[in-house]
Amino acid sequence: MPATETEIHTFHRYFIWQTVMRQHFFDRLGEHPETGPKGHPDIETFLYMSYWYAALYVVVEGWRELELEDEEIDGLLESRNVGLLKRYRNGVFQFQRTYYDKRFLDLITDGENVAEWVRSLSSAFGRYFLAHGVGPLSVSSDFRADCATS
Repeated sequence: MPATETEIHTFHRYFIWQTVMRQHFFDRLGEHPETGPKGHPDIETFLYMSYWYAALYVVVEGWRELELEDEEIDGLLESRNVGLLKRYRNGVFQFQRTYYDKRFLDLITDGENVAEWVRSLSSAFGRYFLAHGVGPLSVSSDFRADCATS
């Protein structure tokens, strides 16, 4: 069954959340390009990157659950990085006993061109929403009515 307008707008919220975390990450990186101990990012940079990556995986989940289609996005989602991104998300939002748990490290060490792939995937979702006229100001009266009864 095709996704409804309400579902698409709800899905867009998760995209906005990951976009905000992405922007915080890049802002922080620009303000503090230096790294912490042993060449690792400082805690705040790592925080924003981790929350961005975790939120991006939620967008991937929504995409799949709503059975949306887009050639570029679907191609990017064929990457083995998707499974590693899911594990990364789990590492972010589930307590881990080890500071540099494998859920964090595997994406960075075993993923393929992770930084480029994550940026490309995030941008592709943004392009999809723009192409389909979905944004905070594009809410129809039917959508508002659905939200009011939810």
